[in-house]
Amino acid sequence: MTLIHGLGRCLGRCLGRCRITRGISRRNLGQDLGQNSHHALPVALFLALCLMLAAPLQPASADGSATGTAPEATTTTATTAKPGPTRGPVTNLPLPRFVSLKSDKANVRRGPSLSHRIDWVFVEHGYPLEVFAEYGHWRRVRDVEGATGWLHYSLISGVRTALVIDDSIDLFSRPDPQSRLTAQAEKNVILRLLECDISWCKVSADGYKGWVLKSGLWGVRPDEILE
Repeated sequence: MTLIHGLGRCLGRCLGRCRITRGISRRNLGQDLGQNSHHALPVALFLALCLMLAAPLQPASADGSATGTAPEATTTTATTAKPGPTRGPVTNLPLPRFVSLKSDKANVRRGPSLSHRIDWVFVEHGYPLEVFAEYGHWRRVRDVEGATGWLHYSLISGVRTALVIDDSIDLFSRPDPQSRLTAQAEKNVILRLLECDISWCKVSADGYKGWVLKSGLWGVRPDEILE
């Protein structure tokens, strides 16, 4: 029994991606000192002589060590507060978070307004997406391939789905690989998430239900628990 769905994205964007980097200029301090070494040497000797003459002498104790008391060494343990989850400035929901496509057609734009150009179109209802930014009525999303764009909030849903990223995954009757096999899902199949523990997710698709290993899915975080 095999579940098959096509990829939910109609590619309309340029496949080539460029990254502009900017180099950081650094002065070579060694060369600067080397070029002025004939001036730096007499000055350094003069300063060293002044320091030797100005340093106070400390009396020695009976065992030969100086009587001056050394400052007590202190050990400071840096405590870093564990950051809380980032919240969206519009919805106050966690960022990033996974959502799904509410419509079977959604324009993905380059910026958060209707005046920005459409880069591509999602054409698969329930396709999982990751929201990582908010602006007004717009949500910036990322798909399984890492491509990003802006969607109007009315086009996405809080219903949780996941995409099969392995060549195929098995659906078991229980979260146990020794349990009965109920179905098999191929790569790019969209599964509805019903619940998840740390390693397994209970899913459904095309009338089948079962437990799958979370590692074969995109659309749920490795440490996420869904009840």
